[in-house]
Amino acid sequence: MNFALILFLLLLVSAALWVADHFVFRLRRGPGAKEPVWVEYGASFFPVILIVFLLRSFIVEPFKIPSGSMIPTLLVGDFIAVNKFSYGIRLPVLNKKIIDLGSPQRGDVVVFRYPPDPSLDYIKRVVGLPGDRVAYLNKRLTINGQPVAVEKAVDYFDPERMLYTPRYTEKLADVEHMLLIEEDAPLHVPYVMQFPQRDNCLYNTEGVVCEVPSGHYFMMGDNRDNSQDSRVWGFVPEENLVGKAFFVWFNFGDMKRIGSFR
Repeated sequence: MNFALILFLLLLVSAALWVADHFVFRLRRGPGAKEPVWVEYGASFFPVILIVFLLRSFIVEPFKIPSGSMIPTLLVGDFIAVNKFSYGIRLPVLNKKIIDLGSPQRGDVVVFRYPPDPSLDYIKRVVGLPGDRVAYLNKRLTINGQPVAVEKAVDYFDPERMLYTPRYTEKLADVEHMLLIEEDAPLHVPYVMQFPQRDNCLYNTEGVVCEVPSGHYFMMGDNRDNSQDSRVWGFVPEENLVGKAFFVWFNFGDMKRIGSFR
């Protein structure tokens, strides 16, 4: 469902009703006359819809975490806020950038339109920038020939699966974050799609090595062995970016999650 398009259409309809009432029908009604139903439930919502549309399109958009691919950073059921102008101002619906304000950096947690199906929004962490050589071999990440620093942390307990998973601290550029690695999970990627510029990647029994094309990004989940990401479906084009995630504002199952991610 393209919620941005639906909201835009509602805005157009309510705006048309508001203009029609404000400049035509209101003048024909006598003083104190009751507003018709279409004004009360149509035109009157125009200012509210306009504010929501502007906020969601240019400033901040809510997003719900649907899967466990970003555990332990983000949990299933987290409602997060996404900064819509971190990577530039884009036209609503068309998603065409009109003002360039920045670009993703390694370590950013980004919401983007899923390349195989742009009607879906995904969230992952930026690992590779345009031009990077990203290698994930034997469950260790290397960027441009330099191993990414990791340190062992306290194991993570998953209450849904009722098991402990090795947890590590990883540092991507200046961003330090936690990730999970299941040591007994397969090293290789079990399934790979035929994505654009697939020949930029080399797969073997140890993992994958990819050259990130210009204007694209390599994304990975923090739950490394339980994440379908760029290793499976390829690179994320710049035009698919939605915004930078920065804040957990609600979780129905755990109120302590509020404010837990920045």
